[in-house]
Amino acid sequence: MKLDFDAMSLTEIIRLQTQLSQVLTRRFEKPLALGFTDIVGSTAYFARFGDKAGRALQQLHHDLLGESIQRFGGRIVDVAGDGAFTCFPDVEKAVSGLVVFLERTSQENQTRSRDHQLVVRLGVHAGPVLTDGVIVSGDAVNLCARIASTAEPGELRLSAAALRESPPGMRVRAWPVPPVVVRGHAEALVLFRFDWRDEHRLPGSVIVCETGDSFVLPRQDIISFGRLRGEDGTRANDVVLVLQDKQLEQLVSRFHFELRRKPEGYVLRPVSRQPTEVDGRMVAPDHEAPIRPGSVVRLSKAVTLEFKARPEASLGNASPTIEPKSS
Repeated sequence: MKLDFDAMSLTEIIRLQTQLSQVLTRRFEKPLALGFTDIVGSTAYFARFGDKAGRALQQLHHDLLGESIQRFGGRIVDVAGDGAFTCFPDVEKAVSGLVVFLERTSQENQTRSRDHQLVVRLGVHAGPVLTDGVIVSGDAVNLCARIASTAEPGELRLSAAALRESPPGMRVRAWPVPPVVVRGHAEALVLFRFDWRDEHRLPGSVIVCETGDSFVLPRQDIISFGRLRGEDGTRANDVVLVLQDKQLEQLVSRFHFELRRKPEGYVLRPVSRQPTEVDGRMVAPDHEAPIRPGSVVRLSKAVTLEFKARPEASLGNASPTIEPKSS
């Protein structure tokens, strides 16, 4: 029967709207775990290296993601340039699949130079969506995108709803972050950073003993150290080493060394001919030395760096303050 909407009264239209909403919910509403991934710094990458390199980086992101999540029942719902929207049957599978993606990305980065690293931020949320098996839509999708946008480079963030749906073994690896206000939500979001790496083996900060300066290490696969701050409008080193004594500072190379993340943890690799010493042992160029919390690095007998654990790593695996879902 064809409806004549122009002939319907206001009451009839409202009744029809209610009936359609009920049918829509009954037929298409389903709880899902949602994930968003986003390439960090893609706009600057396109500007610096051109469209061909930028599209290749985007394709690498999509290929690694699709291959990683498939065996966890996940699928890519949509892609838009630097980002991708994924869905999963439950939170455990979502987190597991995205961690495999992060691990594979890290492995890929071992063969890529610092300028061409694939760095992503990720978010996971759980909630009701409308889906016909292909399209996935709803407020939960928009919220998941907002959650991903708050993450630091290399970070996987979970919503409180996602954490409640997680098994105990995952909940103890989640750490609260300061509440974040996002567009479209009046109240700040309660979010958690998922420790997908073993933070106990990785230093989280470094102190320059001569100046007392302290740097939080970014969660990325290559971290560069040197005295050069930047050139041509781009940042040269992740950790810029500056001394009050400029003569001593000149003994530090513009690019002195890199930390590279491997499965067993960080290793230091000199990129300068200037002396580099790790825990009392000289490290030649093109050689490596492990860096752990507590490691001490000397550069050109001018700068002493002491690597520290992240504060949360020193606390052990304490469960975050949130109740699991009721059984």
